[in-house]
Amino acid sequence: MFATLDPALLGLAFVLGLVAGSFVNVVVHRVPRGESIVAPPSHCPACGRAIRPWENVPVLSYLWLRGRCAGCAGRISPRYPLLELGVGGIFAWLAAVHGPVAMLPLWMALAAALVAAAVIDFEHHWIPDAISLGGLGFGLVAVPLARALDGAAYPEALRSALLGALLGGGALWAVGFAHARLSTGLGRRFAHWPGEGEAPPRPGSLDYWTWFPGLGFGDVKLVAMVGSFVGPAGVMATVAIGAAAGLLLGLAFALAGRGWSSPFGFAPAIAVGALAVIGSPVPVLPLLLP
Repeated sequence: MFATLDPALLGLAFVLGLVAGSFVNVVVHRVPRGESIVAPPSHCPACGRAIRPWENVPVLSYLWLRGRCAGCAGRISPRYPLLELGVGGIFAWLAAVHGPVAMLPLWMALAAALVAAAVIDFEHHWIPDAISLGGLGFGLVAVPLARALDGAAYPEALRSALLGALLGGGALWAVGFAHARLSTGLGRRFAHWPGEGEAPPRPGSLDYWTWFPGLGFGDVKLVAMVGSFVGPAGVMATVAIGAAAGLLLGLAFALAGRGWSSPFGFAPAIAVGALAVIGSPVPVLPLLLP
């Protein structure tokens, strides 16, 4: 079921995940605000006080500080340690499933990118191109090389990455485009599309091809990124699982009183689908990645 249960590898993967989770927290907080993820150094969002290195240790510093800033005593969101623990757990799980292969660091990078995209999309209904398009470019270059190091033929690995990106992005785009055209034909209107007093986009505009009700073009780019990592069959499994997860998320939103037409980010559902594919403890990926 698992490729390895080596305690040293699992421990190392967990620690790397904690560090990666800390970086994901930076991305989630700063990118939507248009801030650099490099400078200034970590600081308290409330008082701006610089966070000392020993106050920035994943999870442990939060516990030591009792969830409050050492300067202003402002409350630190529990999301910070939860994300760190979550990414740490995912990394350890991936290490157990795949073992010490060349693709393992890439699966970890994909997982961290998916978590960051999911949280940002959930909170802001937006997926940064730096994650989706940056991840897509990285996947198309790095995945075939890593798979070749793991014994696959490079041309086949490159073909799988390209087809996965095209099929994943293309399939989701086709769904969004068809839904938009059907909605226009039926005269349907949504709270967020086409907008107050606006007419639906016409074929001569870019919005006609990329602006859809209920589906952001960022979702299309994110699924293309996933496809470059998991290949054609893997990305279709991602979309199928993600659709089911999205349905459950929509039901949860409706039951929470937000209504059936309230928009919500689809990236969390995509992340669930992709993580289910790459983290399956049964030998799925060898079948999905010929």
